[in-house]
Amino acid sequence: MTEDYFKIGDIVNVHGLRGEIKVMPTTDDPNRFNALDELDIYFGSDSKIYPIEKVRPHKNLIAIKLAGVDDRNAAEKLVRGIIKVPRSKALPLDEDEYYQKDLLDMVVVTDTGEELGQLVQIIETGANDVYVVRPPGSPGEKNKDLLIPAIKECILSVSVSEKTMTVHLMEGLLEL
Repeated sequence: MTEDYFKIGDIVNVHGLRGEIKVMPTTDDPNRFNALDELDIYFGSDSKIYPIEKVRPHKNLIAIKLAGVDDRNAAEKLVRGIIKVPRSKALPLDEDEYYQKDLLDMVVVTDTGEELGQLVQIIETGANDVYVVRPPGSPGEKNKDLLIPAIKECILSVSVSEKTMTVHLMEGLLEL
């Protein structure tokens, strides 16, 4: 079985003349780039590993100097690359934290045993995430997506191994 990978950034541009790349982090913790000694950069299914020489913040991005990428032309070839890390190098999680990738496609059931559908999207808001649950059957008014806030009062349990989530529907939640 091949190892599972997480996307942690997109190479969006170059910086300067000495081969630095600008990375838009897609991870919750942009400082995680400081803990890496190499980047695995993907273009489609092809990838190449580059040792990291230097990492520094640059506005809302991360500027990274890679070994062997020593001028602007070489750096420009990496623009639009996707940076991934294997699960074994992913940041550790606190209790009741999950990787979004592990939550997607989970079957969501209520604390009374009713199957609500499948978690299809996670909306990040300022206060808390919101899980979008798609009921089984064809789309339509009767089967519209449910929005469930990712708060302790609603999310009772998550089993990554069984791909199931048990929720408590607060009063009025189904009317949204």
